Formats: sequence, structure tokens, C-alpha cells
Amino acid sequence: MSNFLTRIISAFVYAALFIFCIMYSKESYIILISIFGCISLWEFSKIINTREVLLFVPLLFGTVYLKYIGKLPVHTDVAILSISILCLLYLIINLYNQKITPRTLTNRLFLTLSYIIIPFVFLAFIPFTNNDYTPQLIVFIICIIWTNDSFAYLVGKNFGKRKLFERISPKKTIEGFIGGLFFSLLMGLFIGMYTNILHLSNWIIIALIVSVFGTYGDLVESKFKRLANVKDSGTIMPGHGGLLDRLDSLFFLAPFVYLYIHFCI
Repeated sequence: MSNFLTRIISAFVYAALFIFCIMYSKESYIILISIFGCISLWEFSKIINTREVLLFVPLLFGTVYLKYIGKLPVHTDVAILSISILCLLYLIINLYNQKITPRTLTNRLFLTLSYIIIPFVFLAFIPFTNNDYTPQLIVFIICIIWTNDSFAYLVGKNFGKRKLFERISPKKTIEGFIGGLFFSLLMGLFIGMYTNILHLSNWIIIALIVSVFGTYGDLVESKFKRLANVKDSGTIMPGHGGLLDRLDSLFFLAPFVYLYIHFCI
């Protein structure tokens, strides 16, 4: 079987499982994201060479459960979200720092908590608005991500000349980023015009958040892998690599989208 066909089949199975669990029930979606989070945590532990981070597995399931049953106080929710966003912004700023700083165990544990655990928690609860589960919300966000990734690749491959972040991701180009952003905004416009879940202007802003922070999420994971001298985070998806490689954009942008949907609309 050719590598291209393997990639197509793997991507189809992944997408079908994802969409099925989202649409089937809120419980199946929560369980899927929790499992995805644990697999990503395992893959990240190998990248940073710190298996102690696997102690966070019960914390991930516990936090998701407490939030699901409504036992996580609102002020705690806001505090955790604030910490997560500040840490993710720090990781973005750190992309521009070429100095390699040795990480202590405490540093790596906190990094795992803020980079993997907390974003996955907010990813799980993006579609829960006003105590209702709206599966189409997360489906449309994923559609915008896929649109951004696909057109960033196509535009970059055919028209890309100027490197976006050559030191970390040599194949990404400025033209590709602009192409992905443009078509993401078109997808947001389309969703806003033909659905009534959110206002048109909200979808335009969400598309902007998805494109910008999704790209940064991919770059941040690329930097982790480059420092660890590995190509892929794992082998769970034939032809694609690890699950962390497929979800790096989605969970990284999750706290920012959650903030906008749940606190700004």
C-alpha cells in the first residue's frame, strides 16, 4: 500500500471517529477528548523525556469529570483559563528565543499541565454553551482548522517563497499562512451565513483566532520536536505520525476560542 493511500485511509478513520463521537452524544465526545488527551500526554512525555508527567492522567480525567458535573466553581474556571492562556502566550513568545534553556523536572511538569492538560479540558467543553451541548459548534471549528491547514499547505506549496519560521518549520511560508487565513475567513463567513448557532461576526473572529493560534500551536509543537530531535510525536496514525501531531493546533487554540465563546459573546 502506497504511503499516500495509507495517509488517506488513516485520515478518514480519524475524521470519521472524531465526527461520530462529537455528534453521537456529549458523553462520547467528552470520553473521546479525554482519551485523546491521555494519548497526547503519553506522546509528549516521550518528547520531553519525562515519564513522571503521566501522573497527570488522573488529574485530566478528574478535572473533566468535575467540570462536567458542574462541581468546578466559576472563579476556579476563570483562574485556570487565565493561567493556561498566559502560559500558551509565553510559549508563543519563546518561539522567538533561540537560547536553549535546560528544564528542571518541576518546569517540565508545569509545562505539561499548562500545555497539554488544561487546553484539553477546555477543548472538551467548548461546545457546552448555556448548559446545552451544541455539537455543531466544535464540528464547525474543526472544519475551519482543516480549511486553514489544507489551504496553507496548497498555497504554500504552489506559491510560497518567503519562509514563515524557517528555524522551526522550514516548509511553512508566509504565503501559505496568508492563504490559510484567507480561506479560513471564507469558511467562517460561509458558516455564519448558513447557520444560526452564532452571529456572522462571531464566526469571522473565531476563524481569525483559529488560523492565528492554530498556526502557533503547530509551531510550538514543532519546536518541542526539534529540540528532542524527533520527526513525529508517535506512530498511532499510519502515514501521519502521532496523535499529538494531528491535534497540536486544535488543543492549543482551545483556551482562546473558549475564552471568546464563553466570556466575550
